[in-house]
Amino acid sequence: MKRLILAALLIAAPVFAQEDQTKKLIKIQYADPIAVANMIRVFGVGAMANNEMKAITITGKANEIAAAEAAIKQLDVAPKNIELVVYFVVGSDRPDLAGTAVPTDVRDVIAQLKSTFTFKDYRMLDTLTLRTRTGSSAETTGILDNRTNPRLSLFSIRNTTVSQDGTTIRIDRIHAGLRIPIVHRDVNTKGGLGSIATQTKVDYMNTGIDQDIDVKEGQKVVVGRSSLEGPEKALFLILTAKVIQ
Repeated sequence: MKRLILAALLIAAPVFAQEDQTKKLIKIQYADPIAVANMIRVFGVGAMANNEMKAITITGKANEIAAAEAAIKQLDVAPKNIELVVYFVVGSDRPDLAGTAVPTDVRDVIAQLKSTFTFKDYRMLDTLTLRTRTGSSAETTGILDNRTNPRLSLFSIRNTTVSQDGTTIRIDRIHAGLRIPIVHRDVNTKGGLGSIATQTKVDYMNTGIDQDIDVKEGQKVVVGRSSLEGPEKALFLILTAKVIQ
């Protein structure tokens, strides 16, 4: 008799466990449903995501579902708008240094640079601005002169995130620098009727920095220095970042 009762309880246990399970449909507004579903499974729930419907179905006990819902509220948040500004500053001892006067808002940084790099003059070569959302990539390009093959300034990022307290902006894979044309002329190319013609080929050389960086909101940071046309001329990159509404 005891064996029969024990067997009945063992058979009924999965039924009771299933009855304790509940399901809930949760709409996702901003985040990737599949990524969110993968994250919340650590709370013991089953999760099925639908990207087209922007929804997740979760299955589990009441306490597990409550924990998963709390996590979703932290993950499914509206992206923040970020403004990034990079200043291209050239330092050199040459008297004919190209560029414009350094604006007042970065002169404090230039004063710090002068204490380490004693170039006679610092000039502003270009300023590029990116406005993007957290979780998105962005890029922009500037033209530095009016030549047939102009020099270009480049600024791109792979991703940005903002710390929970909103004071620090994380920038993944920032690239800032110049594309400098290198002209090759081949005078040995034969033209029509045996004449000698000149063939011109232009390649672009990239210079600048590639790195990940954390920036305090509103802080001006020198994110890199690279040689420009030799050691007597240097390119400095100054970055500011802020969260905008």
